Amino acid sequence: MKILVTGAAGFIGFHLSKRLLQEDNEIIGLDNLNDYYDPELKKSRLEILNQYQNFTFHKMDLKDKKELDALFESHRPDYVINLAAQAGVRYSIENPYAYVDSNLIGFMNILEACRNYPVKHLLYASSSSVYGGNKVAPFSTNHNVDHPVSLYAATKKSNELMAHTYSHLYGIPTTGLRFFTVYGPYGRPDMAYFSFTKDILEGKSIKVYNHGKMERDFTYIDDIVEGIRKLIVHVPEANKDWDESKDDLSSSFAPYKIYNIGNNNPVPLMRFINALEAALGKEADKIFMDMQPGDVLRTYADVSDLEKEISFKPGTTIEEGLKRFVDWYLTYYNVEG
Repeated sequence: MKILVTGAAGFIGFHLSKRLLQEDNEIIGLDNLNDYYDPELKKSRLEILNQYQNFTFHKMDLKDKKELDALFESHRPDYVINLAAQAGVRYSIENPYAYVDSNLIGFMNILEACRNYPVKHLLYASSSSVYGGNKVAPFSTNHNVDHPVSLYAATKKSNELMAHTYSHLYGIPTTGLRFFTVYGPYGRPDMAYFSFTKDILEGKSIKVYNHGKMERDFTYIDDIVEGIRKLIVHVPEANKDWDESKDDLSSSFAPYKIYNIGNNNPVPLMRFINALEAALGKEADKIFMDMQPGDVLRTYADVSDLEKEISFKPGTTIEEGLKRFVDWYLTYYNVEG
């Protein structure tokens, strides 16, 4: 398969591209290599991908419609997996326009390119953050998601709406992937497990928000990659008889589908910290703080659609996943555990 992966130097994009390259697919990687977090980490990921002959990289910003169209014109990808986005809930409060540029304008350009240079399937990253203040758990793709609590979440919900429109108007099969707290080697330094590891090793205190009374459905990167991989050729079909009063809201009269990809097993924050301490062999000095704006108390993925349609359910435990992350971290940063 010839697959365009946007955000190829990002955390998920890197791991997915590497797996698909190992299976002899042709991967066209795109990334703007911005400095939202350490660009050296992105370059390290790229160095690994560049070792594959079936990988081509383009440094490009999705905002640049002309360049993006030229890439589609020259490569004509069969499949597009859009993982390029401005990530981070808290940063969206400080710098909202970065999210409009990347997550709205950038995604619009992807949709237009898929319309003008037809593809077999567009898959794109959404987020568990779209569930916002929802209290009914586990979070189901059949639940209403009209109450986001951060601009980041609002842009991800917007992507789902935009994709549906293009699926309906132009028959582009689209699949939205609501990821739940992804972690693992070569991960994002702005995420808690990464910054906690750095601070614990350096003997610094870690900030534990909402006094540790939170739960997250932590999902190991290999499970995310396996879910995406299986969904690439699982192309959604239009259901002409779709009825919102009785049919699942994650499907449609258009060739459109939404999935949760999460571990289906929320982990209390203190269990997560204890697992990290065990992997590091070092106890953290904890400062307990109040809840932060934009945060939610709990995430919990209902993955019944994944099980039913592609016979897949993530299953890596937090203890196992954090041990693999810590092993990578100590090696990559040449730190003694």
